[in-house]
Amino acid sequence: MLRRFFADLYLTRRFFMAWGLVILGCLCAYFIPGCGPITLALAFGILLLCGVDLYLLFRFRQPITGHREVAERFSLAERNEVKLYIQSKYPFTAQLTILDELPEVFQIRDLSFSQTIEARGECQIQYPLIPRERGEYRFGVVWVYVSTRLSLIERRCQTCKEQMVKVYPAFQQLRKYQLQAIGGVAGSGQTMQTYRQGFSHEFEQIREYVRGDDSRLMNWKASARRGNLMINTYREEMSQSVFCIIDKGRLMRMPFEGITLLDYSINAALMFSYVALQKDDKAGLITFAEKVYDVVLPTRNRRHFHQIIETLYNQQTQFLESNFAALYQRINQQSSQRSLLMLFTHFETFTGFERQLPYLKAMNRKHILCVVLFENTELEKIHTERGDNLEDIYIKTIADRFAYEKKRIVLALKQQGILAICTPPAALTVAVVNQYLSLKKRHIV
Repeated sequence: MLRRFFADLYLTRRFFMAWGLVILGCLCAYFIPGCGPITLALAFGILLLCGVDLYLLFRFRQPITGHREVAERFSLAERNEVKLYIQSKYPFTAQLTILDELPEVFQIRDLSFSQTIEARGECQIQYPLIPRERGEYRFGVVWVYVSTRLSLIERRCQTCKEQMVKVYPAFQQLRKYQLQAIGGVAGSGQTMQTYRQGFSHEFEQIREYVRGDDSRLMNWKASARRGNLMINTYREEMSQSVFCIIDKGRLMRMPFEGITLLDYSINAALMFSYVALQKDDKAGLITFAEKVYDVVLPTRNRRHFHQIIETLYNQQTQFLESNFAALYQRINQQSSQRSLLMLFTHFETFTGFERQLPYLKAMNRKHILCVVLFENTELEKIHTERGDNLEDIYIKTIADRFAYEKKRIVLALKQQGILAICTPPAALTVAVVNQYLSLKKRHIV
């Protein structure tokens, strides 16, 4: 108990300044005879005030309570609010200094808040956090340093338990893309559906035969009951399989604005899968690097989206070169019908792209392949920030060569009949969703 008392006892700057005056008075007493009694009275007065401060601060066993309010999931690269609620049992107005132990990944060690709390009152503190990495974030306890109006002594109080928060891809944007996915809306607020005459197994209704209808659709049992010719009508199967294929190779570790290309890809894949499910398509997921890691088979169940989130939540880049041959073999095993493959990958040189082009062409023969590439926005800054000396001209020339290589890659993909998206990382999600909606509108998917 005594050890705990001294561990929570802190002396303030005002305390040291007051006793500094006492020491100064003692020095002056050697030269000025009248200063001795005044200094002694001052020392006893400060000692008495310190005793009052101690009594007021330590008379309660647990004077400060509170809790931290955070979401169970944080959204990557987006603003997430954290709220602290502090309650005081002191019968006087107190001064608080509040320190929250943030997760180590933020590398913030000086986050503190000064607050005045009324007698037996409470206060609320809110601040934002923007995580730059996926994973598990551990919040520590909250330390509250309490002082009275005298401010000679502070008492340290511990409140708020440790908490674990998982950082997921940017799911806060789902509502934004939900409106884009709905498509046409009827006046009654119901989603409009397009029907075509087809031969799928999705039964719609039984109706009377009309001259010109296909006799193969005749329902003889219903015709016998009604006394008229009746046929079965079917709705064309509009649900298609779409795969998000995410490359986790070493090139996807490249960062832009503090976020890696893998994280940009995961965010875009999450939104794309959400929109595809809203359009009643079957969304699947494949991640690969030197081998195929995760395979989530496509289905139209809306709960399936949570499985995709949990799969994307803790993906990490690998250090070996991506194996497109293994990817091609796995796609052939898992998907027999023609599907849309949205491949998130990155090529910096045309030579590296040429090695993988045969596998891309093979995938495009059986499926609809769309290769998503990243535009290196840092190359544009080189032209604006560099000067005209010999070294800067050399660096600009190299930057232009990389930009030219990327244009050659996109042109080669289009010449092979492969869809390609080359966009800045920040605009990736919008570009991917718009491409999918465009394919859907043209009935390619």
